[in-house]
Amino acid sequence: MTTVIDCDQHLYEARSTWLDHIDPAHRDDALAIVDDDQGYPWVTWRGRQLGLADVQLPGDTAPLGRRRQRQRAGEPPEYSYDETLPEDYWEPSARVAKLKELGVDEAVLFPNYGLLWERELSVDLPALTANMGAWNRWCAAVAGESSLHPVAHLTLRDPEWLLGQLHDLERAGVRMAMIAPALVDGQPLSHPDHDRLWAAFVDHGVTPTFHVADQPRIFGDGWYTDADDRFVPALESVLLWAPAALGLTDLILNGTFERHPDLRFGVVELSAVWVPMWLMYLDGGYDFTTKINGQPLAELSMRPSEYFHRQVRVAAFAYEDAGRLTAKTGDVFMCCSDYPHSEGTASPILDYEKMRCTPDAEPGLFEDNIRFLLRT
Repeated sequence: MTTVIDCDQHLYEARSTWLDHIDPAHRDDALAIVDDDQGYPWVTWRGRQLGLADVQLPGDTAPLGRRRQRQRAGEPPEYSYDETLPEDYWEPSARVAKLKELGVDEAVLFPNYGLLWERELSVDLPALTANMGAWNRWCAAVAGESSLHPVAHLTLRDPEWLLGQLHDLERAGVRMAMIAPALVDGQPLSHPDHDRLWAAFVDHGVTPTFHVADQPRIFGDGWYTDADDRFVPALESVLLWAPAALGLTDLILNGTFERHPDLRFGVVELSAVWVPMWLMYLDGGYDFTTKINGQPLAELSMRPSEYFHRQVRVAAFAYEDAGRLTAKTGDVFMCCSDYPHSEGTASPILDYEKMRCTPDAEPGLFEDNIRFLLRT
């Protein structure tokens, strides 16, 4: 019988998560959730508001926009954040109890507010790594729950810090880590300087993963025309998949996957419907440019798409019809709920069954492919 593993849930940080777990030398740089004069809670850094803290409900996005309208208009909050936040949103043991109600056996847990601040803190690398490290220490505690798989938050910008984090994550049993599909201080992910880092991910059994977040951008800032207080930029919502496609293209065509055959990569909450088209262009673009330029970017022993099939797994929402995608691309997709986010669901198994996907008929979708990333 298939064990159902949800590859994309989120665990809310408490108001003091970062302060409680940050290196004492960086206490002044700790993120926090602080109420403004109106009573609205904000994720803040050094007194600057980075994003409104909100209690989301699966499948119900409109209230988030309404509450932002109230805040802009100077109207008081319509609810108390601390009194409304369900226990299973932030407390690991309560989430374990919630899994049965959701119809799943195990869950991969990404940060919640950790999706809001990486780009903002990128101007101060020590503060960035200190707050990532604080979340990662919290992950070590969560990993004690056997049915929960917390996801660390890492950057390649400080190699020695990263190597230390990977060592600690392996000891704690944390098997996945979110990284940005973006340039690393001007260098592509495939740059030879990063080879020792990719080797360390493999050696420590930690799988790097792309996930939707406000991270360093692949598009120039001039393209962003949203108001300063926007929650999700429209451009990034429409082109959700583009950063992941760019990152994987770089890693494959420039030979990183060739040099590190046991490096595994996850792509989560960045949609899946783009994968068949992208794989066609990946092989086609490689063939065309190799011919017209007289040489490839790197010598590859396999077709570019074969590296993807060997080393990458992608989350597919129920509405994307994972069965159809699997028929086109192969068995590389994973089930996800995005619980408890508003664009997510509290009935993931039923949602997939409506699309003719069941755990026993699709063990890859519901268990095997996420286990591949977890190395379990």
